[in-house]
Amino acid sequence: MNILLHGSGNVATHLALAIHKTEHQIVQVYSRTKASAAALGNRLGVPYTHLVDEIMQDADLYIYAVSDDALESLVSLNIAPQAMHVHTAGSVAMDIFKGYKKHYGVLYPLQSLSKDKTIDFQQVPLLLEASDEVVKQALDVLAKEISGQVHHYNTEQRLKIHLAAVFANNFVNHLFHIASDIMESSDIDFNLLKPLIKETVEKISHLSPAEAQTGPAKRNDQKIMKQHMEMLKDQPKLQNLYRELSQMILEQYLHQS
Repeated sequence: MNILLHGSGNVATHLALAIHKTEHQIVQVYSRTKASAAALGNRLGVPYTHLVDEIMQDADLYIYAVSDDALESLVSLNIAPQAMHVHTAGSVAMDIFKGYKKHYGVLYPLQSLSKDKTIDFQQVPLLLEASDEVVKQALDVLAKEISGQVHHYNTEQRLKIHLAAVFANNFVNHLFHIASDIMESSDIDFNLLKPLIKETVEKISHLSPAEAQTGPAKRNDQKIMKQHMEMLKDQPKLQNLYRELSQMILEQYLHQS
């Protein structure tokens, strides 16, 4: 297939590099800024543009790997309405294309991606949704060439998956940031926590999260929790976060006992 890529950010870059290793052809990169379009286009050795009027009209598949805010305005453009169009967002319904394009769908990589961090795309789950059999078959072929984990989910399921991913990735990463600040405030190296973090993540390969839970809240160790709360007395937001999370854990395990 000839593929036109909208976007040049984290998802667009990793997806483009994965596609570039297949027999499919990325025929053009479009980005709203010339520098961004040029950076990815030159990296791939393909034409690029930042001008809407120069977007090619004869590609087979148009992939929109852009921010949710930019997606709607791009979708509504009169660009190749008979071709296949898919977005890569976890939190946007497939029907955003309805009324604008004939064939459409979703190609959502379920992974936290950063341009400067190399990743094995074969290990990235790709969640697919299609408006019709034509799109389903085409996405299946493409997805299975770039990933070993291809799944089909509808919009409602994908929105739930995205919500769960925010808790599992974005919120957890912010908690790492909080932990780093606590350590650094006492001139303690955050690297000291990394073996604990690694074990925490690896443990859920063998146990459910519920089975892997440890800590003072699960034990209902009120003495330790009060001590921690006192240490956070000058940081009311963190103190409240500690209280709420501890209470949720406590209630979960009291209910199970």
